[in-house]
Amino acid sequence: MKIVSRTLEIDAGTDARLTEMAAERGQDVAAVLAEAVALLDSVVDLAGPDIAEDRRRLDEFSKTHKAVPLDSVKAWVASWDTTDELPRPPPHRIG
Repeated sequence: MKIVSRTLEIDAGTDARLTEMAAERGQDVAAVLAEAVALLDSVVDLAGPDIAEDRRRLDEFSKTHKAVPLDSVKAWVASWDTTDELPRPPPHRIG
């Protein structure tokens, strides 16, 4: 792997968090940043949003008024990798 030296300007809070995350993982800051970029790349489509899919989902909600409340999603995600992991919350009628 070719190593490139790059200088970044970040705020003090971000630097402190990067340093803390690196220490928690036993890695250097460069490794934490590399993992963060890989994760971002895996979840964000830089080619742009899929407007057609967004429209389809909005139309579906407009017909059914079914959705999963944010608090249910947060509780589900918070339970991941615990002994009390929750099942995926089902959508239900809202409003």
